[in-house]
Order: sequence, then C-alpha cells, then structure tokens
Amino acid sequence: MKQDNYSPQVKVMYTTSNMPRERVLTGIRANGTPHLGNYLGAMLPMVEIQHRKSKTHDIFFFVPDLHSFTTPIDHDTLYEHTLRNLKFFIAAGMDFWADGAYLYRQSSISAHSELTWILDCFTYFGEMRRMTQFKDKSALEASEVKIVKKVLDGYNLTQRLKKLTTQRPMADIRNLFMFDRKEAAQKIVNELQAVKADHISVGLFNYPVLMAADILLYNAKYVPVGEDQRQHLEITRDLALRLNNKFASIFPAGMFETIPVEWSKQLEFAQRDNGIRIRSFRTPEKKMSKSVSDPAGTVNLTDDPKGAVKKVMAATTDSFGVINFDWQKQPGITNLLQILSLLSGRSIHEVVTEWQGKSRYGDLKRAVAVEVEKLLTNFQQKVDEVNEAKLLEKLESDEATVGLIANTTLLRVQQAVGLRPRN
Repeated sequence: MKQDNYSPQVKVMYTTSNMPRERVLTGIRANGTPHLGNYLGAMLPMVEIQHRKSKTHDIFFFVPDLHSFTTPIDHDTLYEHTLRNLKFFIAAGMDFWADGAYLYRQSSISAHSELTWILDCFTYFGEMRRMTQFKDKSALEASEVKIVKKVLDGYNLTQRLKKLTTQRPMADIRNLFMFDRKEAAQKIVNELQAVKADHISVGLFNYPVLMAADILLYNAKYVPVGEDQRQHLEITRDLALRLNNKFASIFPAGMFETIPVEWSKQLEFAQRDNGIRIRSFRTPEKKMSKSVSDPAGTVNLTDDPKGAVKKVMAATTDSFGVINFDWQKQPGITNLLQILSLLSGRSIHEVVTEWQGKSRYGDLKRAVAVEVEKLLTNFQQKVDEVNEAKLLEKLESDEATVGLIANTTLLRVQQAVGLRPRN
C-alpha cells in the first residue's frame, strides 16, 4: 500500500536535519480580553517553553477561532480580537519569527473541519457526554440556583398557612410548607436546566473532537494545556489509537504517525506539577475569570494601570491579622503572595520568607499593586509597538506552509476510510 504521501514542500521540513524535530502545539485564544490570570497562568509558561525548547522542537502556535463561538460571543469583534490577542502574546515575550515557530489561524486551514467530521464518526456519544467541561458549561450556574431558592425563601407564608388546616400543630404546618418549597425550588431548577440545555450548541458538545483534529493534523507530541483540558487530550489519544488500530492494514506504522504523550509526560515536558491558578481579588476561593462576571476581582491586560491598582488595594483578605501562605485558611493573602512571586521573578519560597508572620496586609497589597501597575504599563506599550502588517504577513506565510502538513495528514485519513485511492 502507498504510505509516503508527503508533498515535496513537506518533505523538506522532514529532512532539513538528520532527525525530525518533535512538535509542540499550543492554542492562542481568539476572542475575549485576557486577564492577569491568563497572562501568568498561560502566556508566560508558553513563553518559557519556547525559550527552553525552540532549539530542539518545532512549535506550532495556532489561533482556535473556530472554537471561539461554541458559546455566544460578539461576532462583530472576532477578527479584530484575533489579531489583538496575538499582539498580546508578542508583548508577553513570544517570538513568532523564531526558527521552527509556525503561526496560523484554525479557520484558514479547512483540513481542521474535515478531519473533525471524520473523527466524529468514530467518536462515541457516551465519551462526549462524560466530558466535564461540557457538563460544567451547560449546567446552571450556582448563582442561578441561588436566585431561585432566594425567591422562594422570600415567598409570603401567610397566605399559604391560612389555606392549611388549623387542626395540625403549627410546627407540622411549617415543616409541610418547607418540604413543599424545596420541592418547588427543585422543579424550577430542573425546568431552567431544560431551557438552558435547549440553547446549548452542538459545537460545545463536539468541541473535544475539533481539538483532537487540531492536534493530530500536525503530529504534535506535546500539547501544553491546563488541567481543565486533560480529558480532551486523553480523548485525542484514544481516537488516534482507535483509528490506527482499525486501519493498521492500510498504514501499519499508524495512520496518525505521532500520538501526544500521556498526561504525566506532558507535565514533565512543561516542567510543572499543576497549572498556575490565579484567584479573583474579590472572591479568592475562585479563579480569576471574565471581568463581566467578576469586575472587581479581575484585572484585564487592557485595564488602566491606576484602576488596576485600586482593585489590588481592595482585594479581599481575612481577619487573621497575620500573613501566611495557606490556600485553605487564607486564600486571599496566599493569592497575593503567589502573584507577587510571579511578577517579581522571585521564587515563592523567597517571597513567603520575606512576608511570613507580618501583620500589615496593606503593605503586601501595595507591593503587589506596584508590580501590577508596572506590568500593565510596560505591557500595553509593547502591544502598541507591534507591527500589524508584519504580523499578517507571518500568518499568511505560515498558513501556506502548515496547510501542506495538515493536508498530508488528511490525505492519509481519507485513504484509510476509503474517500481517496490507496495506491
């Protein structure tokens, strides 16, 4: 059977050295405004990986713009935000023009969409239904459930009590009503959940399969992602192994030549035990999120530096009156210590040693505020300095190059499933 389907251009990439370079693939979000948590937890770690691995690995940076509207977005700003967020990564220190770095938009390469459909046909409904991210995003928010219960808590008992028999003890009547109220609340929650489910897109349900296509098209071995994407990486591995086994008679070496390594080896490659999770300044029990849902707790990379200082100074702490590094008992203080460590470039041990046991929370907040203001001022200046014409030129050039790689992989898949001749 024919197995060498590489175009001449792709063969050049494979033979420019004695040993093909392993590939790292990472996505750069296309929509929304990145915040401090994104910067410290995703941007900087990726910049560090490039600095450590660029001499030994090819790094594929792609903009997952097709993923962007699995949930509702402002479509009028998507294209603009795509370019803007690439500028953010450049300002964070990413070098898209380095040797072995490739930059492209997912939507510019149609092989992503076609491979997704083919993989869909070998993916089981139960596998997708078990994805926790889909469950989380399609479920009612805890705040929505609380609203229902709060409304019912404020329900006027008087009229209900008058309708109940006076032959029963008052305690029994109240207990009966409480049971009735809880039952009513649950019914409303169930109905709201059903309504919300009717407005959840198939794209959100299918998202992990598109992610699998993103990875497998380019034979990526390493895919640095957070813990929340772990299941998606695992389903990618499962699909690749499933199809490789099914079509082993056509491609004995594997239809997909490279399968991403398992989770523990991904963490080892990225040199981290767990991802960094920056917490909200207002509710430090939760991670920093979109400013729409947590305006006081989120510092966006586009925020006015002086305004960001005010958010830091208003950060929620605790009443213990002494600084300790303890996520369980003092999440607000611990979050400030972590941010100070990351922004100042000092180890967490060094920062904790300096502040441990001190009682002036305001001094710690001021130290963090200084670093945040400095970061935003310098960062925003670097964003303004990015040459957009040069960036677009890089995108278009690399999209032509990686498109050849993607189409080579897609052809192998098409041949295996019978869509193209095999000899």
